[in-house]
Amino acid sequence: MSFRHQYVIGDLQGCYAAYLHLLETLDFDPAQDKLWFAGDLVARGEDSLSTLRHVKALCEQGAAATVLGNHDINLIAVWRGATPLKKKDKTAPIFAADDCDDLLEWLRYQPLLAYPDEQTVLVHAGIPPHWTIEAAANYARQLETQLRGSLKQLDCLLPNLYSKTADEWHAGINGFTKMRAITNYFTRMRLCKQDGMLEFSFAAGLEEPMPKGFLPWFEWQVPRTRKILFGHWAALKAEVDLPYARALDGGCVWGNHLLAYRLGDGKTITSSAHCLLPES
Repeated sequence: MSFRHQYVIGDLQGCYAAYLHLLETLDFDPAQDKLWFAGDLVARGEDSLSTLRHVKALCEQGAAATVLGNHDINLIAVWRGATPLKKKDKTAPIFAADDCDDLLEWLRYQPLLAYPDEQTVLVHAGIPPHWTIEAAANYARQLETQLRGSLKQLDCLLPNLYSKTADEWHAGINGFTKMRAITNYFTRMRLCKQDGMLEFSFAAGLEEPMPKGFLPWFEWQVPRTRKILFGHWAALKAEVDLPYARALDGGCVWGNHLLAYRLGDGKTITSSAHCLLPES
């Protein structure tokens, strides 16, 4: 099917009002257009439940697609009892909803990597310098198979996806260690070394001092056959636009804006609406 326009949108984080405003700004028509989401559909915005329902409905119509972000995987983990609900997340209404199981069953079948068009690849956090895009797609499929397995298999996997220290990637990596490393590259990565070693504590902007030996993953000069579209790093404010990488998380949930990147001409459209943060 050919579309009038296709847009890639950064982290929604449950900012439902700003999301709807962006769709109005785009003059989005699900019969003619398609949306691609960079993950983190839910978490700290004012209405994660409505956001998740809306995106799921569009995906089932063929008018949207999404990749998984760290907050999406965390939502699945909370659903299965593998980790407690974070105090800062506003996702409790999802677990109280009648359609909770339907929403989370759908969510765990979403991919970690997608190809919006012939020139781009979409992931939540990025692709490390020691992986080709083809290798990344293969690793994504390995983790997706685990996430889409039986509930027993899922319940064994989820508690093993969390660690405060980064795993070293090596030729013999396997089992849950490999699945955790894959998860961290696709959904948590900001800084890394050229060999792929991750650093989890840094979440600031590029002007701030970084730990010695580490750079933003996209600053390691690696030839790429596609432009990597990514979200996750809100402090970048979607201002990184390189020939081989484009940041899309405008940091709406932190008081900034949602951003849509139009495929084909690379134009960006920004919503002027802010996230309606709930009262503390």
